[in-house]
Amino acid sequence: MGAAVVALDGTLLTIAQPTLQHDLHADFAEVQWTSTGYLVAVASLLVFAGRLGDAYGHRRLFALGTVGFAATSAAIALAPGIGWVIFLRILQGVFGALLQPATLGMLRAAFPPDRLAMPIALRMSAIGLAAALGPLVGGALVTAFGWRSVFALTAVPALAIGLLAAVTGPTRPAHGSEAVAPRTRARVNGSASAAGGSRRALDLPGAVLLAVTLACLVHVLVAVPESGWKTATGLALGGAVASGAAFARHERRTARPLLPPALLRSRPVVAGLATLLATSAVLFGALFVATYFLQDVRGLDPLSTGLWVLPLAVLMVLGAPAAALLQRRFGPRRTTVGGAALLAVGVLLLSRLDESATAVPAGVCFALLGAGFGTVMATATAVVVHQASVADAGVAGGLQQTAMNIGPALGVAAATLLMTLDPDSGFVPAMGTTLLVLAGLAALGSAAALGLPGRPALKGDPEATPEPQPQPEPQP
Repeated sequence: MGAAVVALDGTLLTIAQPTLQHDLHADFAEVQWTSTGYLVAVASLLVFAGRLGDAYGHRRLFALGTVGFAATSAAIALAPGIGWVIFLRILQGVFGALLQPATLGMLRAAFPPDRLAMPIALRMSAIGLAAALGPLVGGALVTAFGWRSVFALTAVPALAIGLLAAVTGPTRPAHGSEAVAPRTRARVNGSASAAGGSRRALDLPGAVLLAVTLACLVHVLVAVPESGWKTATGLALGGAVASGAAFARHERRTARPLLPPALLRSRPVVAGLATLLATSAVLFGALFVATYFLQDVRGLDPLSTGLWVLPLAVLMVLGAPAAALLQRRFGPRRTTVGGAALLAVGVLLLSRLDESATAVPAGVCFALLGAGFGTVMATATAVVVHQASVADAGVAGGLQQTAMNIGPALGVAAATLLMTLDPDSGFVPAMGTTLLVLAGLAALGSAAALGLPGRPALKGDPEATPEPQPQPEPQP
């Protein structure tokens, strides 16, 4: 529910922005910063927030994040001007960063590894359902009560969920999920013991360097589609490269790095993150182009556009639990490769649409996009979280969420660049070329998925890939 509230908030804001701009007498750039500021804040802090959850308890971070998210949402509903809205959205991004990795960290602690896929898939379905309902609910609220009502709406469930998390018992490792030493168990339960004090040390310099790197990178990806390459954009890109190099050097030298070396050396984790990054870029880049196609070329209004795209959300909601079942039968590798292939086919078919396109072929394209991406996200996320130990589940969740924030920004930036390469070309030919490139990127995501584990080990099956067995932490 916490993850769904965050997804709902993003879609509601998109619907409310035009009315917000009119009521607060803001210009387009200021309104865009209500989204950009949030994205920069949340993307830059996700990994560090995950480490905080590992150290002090995911339930505590989740409760703090959701209550803070609710408070800032309510404050935005009362904001007197656009400057306050931008500031509060950035602050809301900080709280969003606290709660998002914790949702995965709590699931990792609560379920044994062989039963983790379905809870993560249901989390994915909740996010898809919220994203599908957002435009419909947001449109009705903005029309009837104005833009402030959408922020008041998200404040209520977020506050209820945060208070519930604050008063319920700690998230404990599920029986048989993993051998957890006392100091690790104390961190999971939200109160690290003295025995684990050395493990609670936080790599603050690394956190700052990574935050600067990601903030600069996200700013570049968001600014290029809006205003093209400018001096400030170039400086931000240089800052991302410099701080990224400094972060890598620092992590190699520090005794307690922010990113656990074992996690980064894990082939399934790297493959899962690469697949998520590529496929999320493909989906959001294709949606960006398709939205303009439906409205500017086919002449649909926003409501009709939403109805044409609705099969995508429906298949995402239904496809994630189905992916969990397929994963148990065929393994993460085959399931994810199949999902990425579906995504690529959907993008290829979308590239064949022209001015005479009707709702049925377009709906088939969007259904393939939703089924493919839902399968990839549910399966690859389960692998990334599963491969991490309980003690590093928050960092793994932060990395997954970072990929899911940078990928869409990368996809939209790439689509914008490709659409403007030939100014003399019409929209439909440019769209075809752009979508072909994105389909190729989906194929790269499918190739990256080959690094995921194979089928679960079955008795008497010598070709199956056995599940990795976590090792207990040495007792002091």
